[in-house]
Amino acid sequence: MADKDSRAGSRYTTPAILDYVNRTHAPHDAALAQAFEVPEGIPAIQVGPSDGRMLYLLMRLINATKVVEVGTLVGYSAIHIARGLAPTGRLWSIEFEPRHAEIAHANLAAAGLADRVSVLVGAGREILPTLAQEAPFDAVFIDADKVSYDFYGAWALENLRPGGLVIGDNAYLFGELTEDSDRGRAMRSFHEQVAAACDSVCVPTPDGLVVGIKR
Repeated sequence: MADKDSRAGSRYTTPAILDYVNRTHAPHDAALAQAFEVPEGIPAIQVGPSDGRMLYLLMRLINATKVVEVGTLVGYSAIHIARGLAPTGRLWSIEFEPRHAEIAHANLAAAGLADRVSVLVGAGREILPTLAQEAPFDAVFIDADKVSYDFYGAWALENLRPGGLVIGDNAYLFGELTEDSDRGRAMRSFHEQVAAACDSVCVPTPDGLVVGIKR
C-alpha cells in the first residue's frame, strides 16, 4: 500500500533504515567494500548498495551474457553487474577518466573479475560506436555525463536485443529534470526515447532509475 503523501513524493527512509536494509539485503564483501570506498580526490558518486544489488538481480533475471556500462568510476557497479552475468558473460565498461579506470582495473582484479570485464578509457560518444560490432547486447547501464543521456539512450535502443534492458541512473537529474537546460532536455529526451521503444518505468530510487525492456 501507499498513502497520499508517499504517492506525492514523501519518503519514509532514514539513515538508520537505509543502513538496515542495505546490511540485510545488500551486504558488502571485501571486494565490494574496497570498490565502494573511493580514494581521496575521486567523487563519491557510485550507486548505493541497494541500487548495485538491483543491477545484479536484473542481470540474473535476464540471464545476461553481453552488457555495456557507460560510466565505470572505480568499478563498484561493474562488480555487481559482472557477478550477475551468466557463466560465459562479458561486460564492457566505459570510463572517461584514466585514473578512475586504473583503480577500477585493480578493484575488478581483487574481485576476481578481470577476465570478464573490459574497462575502456575514453568518451562514451567515441567508444560506443566501436562496440556496435558486438551487438546485440542484453543490457546497457547508463550512469555517466547527463548531457549525453539522449545519445547513450539512442545507442542502447539500437544495439539491444528485443527483451534487453536499458537502465539509466540519476533519472530525476538531482531535482532538475524539468528545468530548461541542456542537461534537462537531454534527460527528458532519454526518458521519452525509452518510453517509446520499451515497456518501462522510472523506479523511485533516491534519484530515479529508468528501467526499460526493449520491445
